[in-house]
Amino acid sequence: MKKAHIHDFFSRLHAIEPEPKGELSYTNPFTLLIAVVLSAQATDIGVNKATKALFEAADTPEKMAALGEDSIRDYIKTIGLFNSKAKNVYKLSQILIEEHNSEVPQNRDDLVKLPGVGRKTANVVLNMAFGQPTIAVDTHLFRVSNRTGLAPAKTPEAVEKKLEKVIPEEFLLHAHHWLILHGRYICKARKPDCPSCPVSDLCGFKNKTA
Repeated sequence: MKKAHIHDFFSRLHAIEPEPKGELSYTNPFTLLIAVVLSAQATDIGVNKATKALFEAADTPEKMAALGEDSIRDYIKTIGLFNSKAKNVYKLSQILIEEHNSEVPQNRDDLVKLPGVGRKTANVVLNMAFGQPTIAVDTHLFRVSNRTGLAPAKTPEAVEKKLEKVIPEEFLLHAHHWLILHGRYICKARKPDCPSCPVSDLCGFKNKTA
């Protein structure tokens, strides 16, 4: 996609939703971190249902560690992979207490050392909790980047690095939210809603739906 088209692409998304928000419910950086960890291979709606009661009981690392792994598991048992996720939430809460003064780290290197936290999760937390212009590449964003020709690449990290280079600086902070939401609701995997797409004329996808 040409540079001018990329600027137009994000200008249109910005015009539709100037301040895009993620769909996970949270109250502070810690609960955001937990929500994103729990969202792996699960829907945001399902995670929000489970975390409502969990976060009422434990919204700090100390409270979460005090709950214990078994109680955490009971709160999140409606979410996929709840056994391993309960273990990760308990362990990362302990690590935050012991190594980070109960604070969520504001850098990727420390975040990805936490149990259950990968690069995508770290980028979401850095962006949403701390206002850093990171790109969190999930399946929606990966699909949109490749399908449209915005930043075609074979791996999520390669897409991330390409997007960081081509997205105009003025749009970097909210870019990953725009692309994720666009992929979730318009540029869907099985049947993209091309007639409703605000950037259809800029998109390089050859099999647009009528």
